[in-house]
Amino acid sequence: MKLIMKTEFDNLRLNPAHQYEADSNGDKQVVKIYCGELLIAKKLKIKKTIRYFGIKNYQQYLAN
Repeated sequence: MKLIMKTEFDNLRLNPAHQYEADSNGDKQVVKIYCGELLIAKKLKIKKTIRYFGIKNYQQYLAN
């Protein structure tokens, strides 16, 4: 996975064809976005640091 922009992550998350799940454990929060069974993006929040990651070809899922 590689770093992506927040707006791209939000577009993937708000797409009705995708599902997402959130999990938090203490200071760490994770949001994962799936297209079917495939993990396409995730957001990691550890304390005050937020990082957005997408798979290699995540752009093809932006238009779907």
